[in-house]
Parts: sequence; structure tokens; C-alpha cells
Amino acid sequence: MSVIVTDSGFGPDIAANWTELAPDTPPEALPEIARKAQAIRIAFPGFADGRGFTLAASLRRAGFAGRLRAAGHVLADQYAMARRAGFDEVEISDALAARQPEAQWRARADWQAHDYRAGLRRRAG
Repeated sequence: MSVIVTDSGFGPDIAANWTELAPDTPPEALPEIARKAQAIRIAFPGFADGRGFTLAASLRRAGFAGRLRAAGHVLADQYAMARRAGFDEVEISDALAARQPEAQWRARADWQAHDYRAGLRRRAG
């Protein structure tokens, strides 16, 4: 079983026709995937493996506007980074949800307010 994390906290898993991507998906495949997929689930085999963040940002730059999910070993501390990279939600195991309860994830849900790049753009503008 798994838990879905959004800016609202823990929620139900809403079914989708997922295109599953491994973290080693070649970058040259992303534009075609972005055109064809409706929902993409990117696997995170370990919390120290950040390739999924790069894939998400690349998919968004390629024009993917569908649902994008990070699935696996993503920690609450990485939630803001996941959202900035383009993920809509994170799927975690029940065991991780027990170790990092909803309050820890919700504390990071205001991810846009703490984006250093947005602050730099405001100061430069």
C-alpha cells in the first residue's frame, strides 16, 4: 500500500493510466514521452538519487502538462524540491508515512514562498 502526498497533505490515490519512467530514462526520449503520456510516474529507488528531479524538470520544459508523480524514496525534506521540479504529487510507502507523518509533509507545502529563485527574480525586477 502507499500514501499520496500533495500540498493538502495525505490523500487518496486517484487512478490514472501511468507511464512509468525509471531514473535512467534517456533524456532524448523525453520529448516524445511528453507528447504521448497523460500521467507519468517517475521512480525514486533511493532518497539520494536525484535523477528523477531532473527528469521532471525536463518533461515540464518539453511541454508535459499532465499529472506527474514522484514514487518511492522521497523524504519530506525533499517535497519542496519535488514540487519545484514539476511534480504534482509524491507517492510514499505506508512505512515512510508512519516515520514521517502528514504534519512533516504539510510543513513543507508552502514550497513557493521559500523558493530562492523567486526571491531573486523579485529583487531583479
